[in-house]
Amino acid sequence: MKVTLERAALLKSLGHVHRVVERRTTIPILSNVLLRASEGGLRLQATDLDLEVVETAAAEVTQPGSTTVPAHTFYDIVRKLPDGSQVALEQAGDSGTLTIRSGRSRFTLQTLAETDFPDLAAGELPVRFELTASDLKRLIDKTQFAISTEETRYYLNGIYLHAVEVEGVALLRAVATDGHRLARIELPAPTGSEAMPGVIVPRKTVSEVQRLVEDPAGTIAIELSPTKIRFSFGDVVLTSKLIDGTFPDYGRVIPQGNDKKLTVDKSEFVAAVDRVSTISSERGRAVKLAIGDGKLVLSVTNPDSGSATEEIEVDYDSDALEIGFNSRYLLDIAAQIDTETALLKLADPGSPTVIQDKDGAAALYVLMPMRV
Repeated sequence: MKVTLERAALLKSLGHVHRVVERRTTIPILSNVLLRASEGGLRLQATDLDLEVVETAAAEVTQPGSTTVPAHTFYDIVRKLPDGSQVALEQAGDSGTLTIRSGRSRFTLQTLAETDFPDLAAGELPVRFELTASDLKRLIDKTQFAISTEETRYYLNGIYLHAVEVEGVALLRAVATDGHRLARIELPAPTGSEAMPGVIVPRKTVSEVQRLVEDPAGTIAIELSPTKIRFSFGDVVLTSKLIDGTFPDYGRVIPQGNDKKLTVDKSEFVAAVDRVSTISSERGRAVKLAIGDGKLVLSVTNPDSGSATEEIEVDYDSDALEIGFNSRYLLDIAAQIDTETALLKLADPGSPTVIQDKDGAAALYVLMPMRV
């Protein structure tokens, strides 16, 4: 194999694929990135057996061939080469090493046979549709924070993507929950998505997709089956296994009868919660909301460090109510509100609260209360 390409092109492609590679793995070949030089350029491929990223970089191929090299070492070498330099990769026969040359720098890396490299064969992916990059990013941004990190409830360790029909309108909906909070966002269903099965996209895949979305104006092709999903972004193709589990009936968690409506200036509310929660303990994080006629008093009491209160003006004309929330969860949700005002629909101190944009946008959040 003999190939020459620009350092910038190689670094960009390596940056996309090397993140998939686990730093600690008991299977040596999984530490490597597969390099395949052909007329089309240099194809880079990495996998952790659940997720695979493939990207092709423009290159001048003098001699086609393929090999695998340690992904993170290779990335670090290329990252430290001078801007604007040319990188030559060369492997002579079955030497077991790859030589990297750039200017006066020369590196030799140990290789492993590419025949041992696993291929995450996707099989048939019957459902196909396209989304704009900005829509896909929005689906992820508005729900990702609520993905559970509790490994025992593995079916909550991702975003539930599915098609629904509401009042005759087909929608593509993304939902995530960790049992304490729930995030749901929907958008008009793109052509072809109506037939999709409900799938749970794993947390790691979601993070990689989010990083790969570089051009918000671009279009992303999504193909899926009940067990796998593939995202195609121009030169980059990401294929992932899906979580094999049943997502809970989240509709039962979203309260319908919350009649106490609190409207609050978002930035003022966020700043106040942030200030009073300075006192809260790392373990507790509870903030109490005392809501009365036209005002909201936020308070935190920590036996170890003291107490804090702050009062802000709000729009509220129902019965007085005291309710407690985890301040970090409250801030996470508030950060997703796009409008200047947030609407909280409350019922009682023990029931979940619905939070959304005041104009009733496509995103909706549910937060469980805490005892305070």
